[in-house]
Amino acid sequence: MRHTRHGWWLEEAGAVTPTRPLEGDASADVVIVGGGYLGLWTAWHLLALEPEADVLVLEAEICGHGPSGRNGGFCETLWGDAATLRERAGDAAALAVCRASEEAVRGIGAWCEENDVDAWFREAPMLRVATTESQLGSWADTVRAAAELGAPEEVVELGADEVRARCDSPLFLGGVAYRLNATVQPARLALGLREKLLARGVRIHERTEVTKLLREGGVETRAGRVRASATVLAANSATARFPGYRLSLAVASSHIVLTEPVPEVLEELGWTGGEAIVDSRTLVHYTRTTADGRIAFGWGGGAMGLDGRLSRRLELDPEVVARTQSSLTRFFPQLRGRAVTHAWGGPIDVSPTHLPIFGSRGRVHHGFGFTGNGVGPSYLGGEILARLALDRRDERTRLALVDPPRTLFPPEPLRYVGGSLIRRALVAKDAAEDAGRAPGRLTELVATLPRRLGLRLPR
Repeated sequence: MRHTRHGWWLEEAGAVTPTRPLEGDASADVVIVGGGYLGLWTAWHLLALEPEADVLVLEAEICGHGPSGRNGGFCETLWGDAATLRERAGDAAALAVCRASEEAVRGIGAWCEENDVDAWFREAPMLRVATTESQLGSWADTVRAAAELGAPEEVVELGADEVRARCDSPLFLGGVAYRLNATVQPARLALGLREKLLARGVRIHERTEVTKLLREGGVETRAGRVRASATVLAANSATARFPGYRLSLAVASSHIVLTEPVPEVLEELGWTGGEAIVDSRTLVHYTRTTADGRIAFGWGGGAMGLDGRLSRRLELDPEVVARTQSSLTRFFPQLRGRAVTHAWGGPIDVSPTHLPIFGSRGRVHHGFGFTGNGVGPSYLGGEILARLALDRRDERTRLALVDPPRTLFPPEPLRYVGGSLIRRALVAKDAAEDAGRAPGRLTELVATLPRRLGLRLPR
């Protein structure tokens, strides 16, 4: 097994030649900090709104080589958060966000087609399944929310037989189907977007770390300063490094293992429709197939990050990878004896509400908190941030995701220590339920602390 920082998606997509770092001072209409999906989509939408805009993108490593090129490739809507949206913003606002997130999924597919980018975009429903008795019915609030918002077809409950007709895992006891969903090869999408922006004349400087956001507009780097009328902060988990944002998000890790091509196993499972699948844990398992017949299988049970810093364990965690591989064969016993060829992982930016957050602080416009669901919503986030940067207010900037009431995490070291203890309890709770046992009282108590504190952690 090849266990690396960047993983198979980026390996398959092919190497890119880094652009030159920014040296000295520069100016632009809009400077974007971060060359992942959110930053790149913001640049794309800026040019759609203002073709003559001078846009400068600064990326600390290489565009698309962070979470955007390493995630599971689930291109989801925000219907899974409909109940939370209703609670926080009301029915009309919740429906507006969910419908906008549908347009984002379709927008990515249309963009790939129009720009001749083969990112393996494949539209198919997403299944959320129960793998233990305790998970059955955990989706009731989401089903009810969709129905009461007048869209019962968006989240449909399925019995065990209906789920297993789509993917015949012996663990699947029931679930729901989210009607609109797609999968992508995430690195192909990110690098394709990078290539198209370069072709349109956007200045992208890679291996250029931003060290400070300037109140008067622009940023400082290790080698100079960029003056700009507007700054877009689109740095995923690195957002927590900047003053003013440190309590707004937490950082955790998620890891993926990938099988050799197993088309005959997919046929045996009946898993040929391209459905993405998640279970109903808090620290979720997620799995999908690839264009060449592999199974990618991930788990969000990795380590917590400290104060937004990138540690080796967030990206390379052999213990978590081993547990993920064990779960893979528990879900799909047919894979015993088949090769797992690659493993990788990385940080995710965790929102206290499970909803992405967009907004403005003076001339700095920010987006973060995708909590593992960034592929589809980052397109919508790019639409929002482009408008904020140009001060063009419309239905996108009025969505409930923009400048929501603030919910904060505790400061460090409480966030790291407390988060690590809670994650340990969640892992223990899930392990007990997998084994058919009730978790201990202390484990159950610690595992419920996030909700008691008003936090909604994944999933």
